[in-house]
Amino acid sequence: MRVIILPALIWLGLLSLARADVFVRDDIQTDPEPWRMTVCHGNGCVQLSHVGLTPQQWRELTALFHPLAQQPEHEREMMRAAIARMEQLAGDASATWQDKGGTFNGGDGQMDCIDESINTTLYLTLFQKYGLVRLHRVEDRTTRGWFIFGWPHTTAVVSEIGDGKLWAVDSWFLDNGKLPFIIPLEIWKSGWSPEGW
Repeated sequence: MRVIILPALIWLGLLSLARADVFVRDDIQTDPEPWRMTVCHGNGCVQLSHVGLTPQQWRELTALFHPLAQQPEHEREMMRAAIARMEQLAGDASATWQDKGGTFNGGDGQMDCIDESINTTLYLTLFQKYGLVRLHRVEDRTTRGWFIFGWPHTTAVVSEIGDGKLWAVDSWFLDNGKLPFIIPLEIWKSGWSPEGW
């Protein structure tokens, strides 16, 4: 009996590592409001900035979702535009405006995939909370690699309402404020990276 239980426990432990923790700090604002959000930066969320949007900035963001999408693919394009704009607005308020794609390409305000995936998850949570994202649901972040199979990399994830298809929402490859990639999670998990990486 012990021979069967031990491998099963090891297998369950490895499966639990396949999902990243959602948040790495207790002081992250996990229930964001337009006027009260946190932005991770400094690689691994070492630094945390508290930011808020003005009413005009929030109206600008909500306008990116109107009229509300009727098709999931249209909503994903709206999410891309809104995340890029959120990065620009948050970047101005948190000094992350100079973030470069990747982890080691910038100086002050640089973010790694932990920072990017947490921030993207929180932005999507905000959009979902206010009914702007209706055809997708925000999921826990996920990680691929784990050193054994390559350098670890973490992304935000959404699922499509209805069929449950999972999508990676990854802005790490890009400079601050650029449209993030939204691709099927199974393709992302296979080691996908944009051309030129």
